[in-house]
Amino acid sequence: MTTPPQRRFTSRTHRLVNSRFPTTGVFDDIAEDEEELRVAFQLEEMTNGRLLAMARLEMMPPGSLAAGPTATLANAAFLHASESGGRFNGPDLGAWYCATDIETAIEETLHHNGRRLRLSAGGFPNRIQLRELVVHLDLDLADLRGLQAERAELYDPDDYRASQAFAADIRWPGDPDGVDGLVYDSVRRPGGVNACIFRPGALPLPILQGGHYEYVWDAKGQVEVIMLTGVNRA
Repeated sequence: MTTPPQRRFTSRTHRLVNSRFPTTGVFDDIAEDEEELRVAFQLEEMTNGRLLAMARLEMMPPGSLAAGPTATLANAAFLHASESGGRFNGPDLGAWYCATDIETAIEETLHHNGRRLRLSAGGFPNRIQLRELVVHLDLDLADLRGLQAERAELYDPDDYRASQAFAADIRWPGDPDGVDGLVYDSVRRPGGVNACIFRPGALPLPILQGGHYEYVWDAKGQVEVIMLTGVNRA
């Protein structure tokens, strides 16, 4: 497949993650560079046995990891991937997905969490809490915006096979200064814009904490979104 042109993408972005995940990691203030961080991960592996996380760590070339304050938030998105992957990543390695506005981030997470719950016989009623992570991106990204008709296979609402294969071809181009990720139109919210970042080291640290939200589904699967608190809107 032909890689779309890279364009400078500068935007405040929003990502929503489940609140049960920790906000900081034990290595955020200890490991000052990537080499130390990789050693720390290997030592941790000796006691907790996260084999999949270590396999994913080994897939990332030198210079890929984030190190420093809130680095755990960045690296976790890559070391812990869903069984089916996402639009532009397979199950073997995660990616950092975010949106340029909180409304699009909410719609994206409502879709994926709602689909997961509908697959369970006891999925509803249910509620989950998510917190907002804010990152100001300033990167050269492959630009897929406006290509829904021309590259419709990359925008399929349900089948990610073509988009995952496309991303796998450009994710590690062999050049350390190569493609850091993609910017594309949201499938879940018309007019929304998403970004998918391919390596945690491309994310500027620290990652800011934003608002705290709760999604509440009733017994019929209807959902209400409640903002619990706003923490940092900078």
